[in-house]
Amino acid sequence: MRRYVHDQLFIHSEAAQLRHGLSWMNRLMVTTILAAILLTVLASEETLFQPHRALFIGAEMVFGVIFGVEYLARVWAVVEDDPATPAWKMRLRFMATPVALLDLIVVISSLLPFFFSDLAVLRLIRLLRLAALIKFSHFSIALRELMHALTDRRYELLVTLALGGGLLLLGATALYWAEREVQPEAFGSIPRALYWAVITLTAVGYGDVSPVTPLGKLLASLVAMSGIGLVAMPTGIMAAAFSDAMQRRRALNDPTLARREDDETDPT
Repeated sequence: MRRYVHDQLFIHSEAAQLRHGLSWMNRLMVTTILAAILLTVLASEETLFQPHRALFIGAEMVFGVIFGVEYLARVWAVVEDDPATPAWKMRLRFMATPVALLDLIVVISSLLPFFFSDLAVLRLIRLLRLAALIKFSHFSIALRELMHALTDRRYELLVTLALGGGLLLLGATALYWAEREVQPEAFGSIPRALYWAVITLTAVGYGDVSPVTPLGKLLASLVAMSGIGLVAMPTGIMAAAFSDAMQRRRALNDPTLARREDDETDPT
């Protein structure tokens, strides 16, 4: 029984999941997570929550029990990963992992209505319940592949982040120099001008703050054009990372494709 539960809850290999899909237990948990997130979203609307308060709290408790049973089942069955290791050590090791700790937070936040009835506490609980969304890391191969690809490109992303920070500081300094005497409330200091720089470089453009002098408008135009490249750089890096992740997934699903790609890249 423990082996069966382990096989249902834990993903052994990405290749096996690609061939057979999620187990029925994992499909049930995905459905439960989606329902719990929908409940959290609906409960944030007070006009909907207050008339059906008891129903919402009862549903949160039901989801908490389901997540609790899943958590205990994982703790119980994880020893099948390495039967040679003492069971207590395997379980403690699993319970200390970030994903298991997140599971425990979700369970506790769902069961707290058993003990608290204060509305402020319930609002906090509904926010914590959104942590259930991250539980999809149990099931999503594509997400894990994408995270691996982004990790491989962390250097490029850090360079882009540093460049973006430099452009923000440069743009804020330029507008502080050009507009500080005309609009001291908006550009009277570099920190104040940073708000404008962020809005401009990200192409949001609220329009609540804008330069009025000819020099300020010229500098703002240069900053705005720089923002186009600033947004495009991380977008291109992440697009390439996602493409690499999908190629690895296809290669995992089709070994002949992986061999064909190796042959194409082999100089001999």
